[in-house]
Amino acid sequence: MSQTPQTRAERRATVAAMTEAGASTRRIADELGISKDTVRRDLDQMRAAATTPRQELQQRLRRRVALAHEAMSHLRQAVSQAVEARPGYCPLIDDETAAEWHAQLRDDAAALAALAETFRDYYPRLLQHPTPPSTETKG
Repeated sequence: MSQTPQTRAERRATVAAMTEAGASTRRIADELGISKDTVRRDLDQMRAAATTPRQELQQRLRRRVALAHEAMSHLRQAVSQAVEARPGYCPLIDDETAAEWHAQLRDDAAALAALAETFRDYYPRLLQHPTPPSTETKG
């Protein structure tokens, strides 16, 4: 029986090499002085981590879509709450706070308008307005 590698990464590399060479789970466990369950867990972990670049990209894009959905939901809630609160009609707000809120709303509105314009690059058909039917009569 050989000495157990010092780190998990070293052990997993040894398990991978021995598996590729055709060694059984039992033989790997015996040679490394670890349990068969540890060998199986190492192999499972390595298989789970062995994703292709395309799969990794798809996973990242799915996470990004999920974050975008969540952000849009939060944005809609925040806008609804701000509209309902009507901060421009709060007479007890001091001038400094009012000026700060006004500037913040204008900055946020500009950032959101710029964000909305990015849809033009990726979804041009969504932004095409249908041409209204002609009211001219042929005659």
